[in-house]
Amino acid sequence: MSSRTSSVDGTSLRRVVGASAAVVAAVQAGTAVVALRRGRRDYADAAWGPGLAAVAVTSAALGSGDPWRRWALAGVTTAWAVRLERLMLGRVHGTDEEDERYTEFLDGDGTAAVVAKVFVTQGLAQLAVSAPLQLAAASTLPRTPRRWLFPAGMAVMVAGAVVEAAADRQKARFMERDRDERPDVLDTGLWGLSRHPNYLGDSVVWDGAWVAAAASAPGAWTFPAPVAMSYFLVFATGAKRTERRMEDRPAYRDYQRRVPFFLPLPRRSGGSAQAGDEG
Repeated sequence: MSSRTSSVDGTSLRRVVGASAAVVAAVQAGTAVVALRRGRRDYADAAWGPGLAAVAVTSAALGSGDPWRRWALAGVTTAWAVRLERLMLGRVHGTDEEDERYTEFLDGDGTAAVVAKVFVTQGLAQLAVSAPLQLAAASTLPRTPRRWLFPAGMAVMVAGAVVEAAADRQKARFMERDRDERPDVLDTGLWGLSRHPNYLGDSVVWDGAWVAAAASAPGAWTFPAPVAMSYFLVFATGAKRTERRMEDRPAYRDYQRRVPFFLPLPRRSGGSAQAGDEG
């Protein structure tokens, strides 16, 4: 196919999008049933990774695009999701209490409102974020230097996943320390470069997926997907919520003055070197 014509197989793309929507609907419906029965609406957190992995694998299996790219994207996405799922399951099974974020957000809501605000919304977010995976699965790679965006994007995905995993592990080790011996905040390792390195790594994973998809020209038009993911991680469910919960602690306010919010910009001087973000 000429690089000047569309590299997307329309029939394949419709098949991938339709199947992805069905898979996401099934994941969210199943999670909603269990969550509502047990009164734990925060089980929705445990459906995020599996839903995206399901879309990646479904897209790879049903797409007609470059097989190396669609299966590489599926593989890295699944590996990312498996690690995240282990973390999420540990959190939801580690307590009998629902995450206060859900309790506050859904206060007074009935079943229909909960399903719409949590599970339908999350399903739509999964389909939006995974748009680069779906389009890449139905697209060929060009015979131009642009094709090198595919390996470059995969490298970015892996780097982001490594940063996210390392940050989560550093936080876990911090939380495992005796409370009497544990500093007020974690500002060592990756947490000394960014106040939210786990969310930063997660964001980079999906930036990489977009870069890999953009190796085919139409894939570049899915740029709202990584933008949406970064918005979710910073404003909707992640970093900003943590900041609001922690900012009443003097040690954390000092941490805010010394360490950049998200991107690892040069470290600021001043303040005492106490130690991390528990969010």
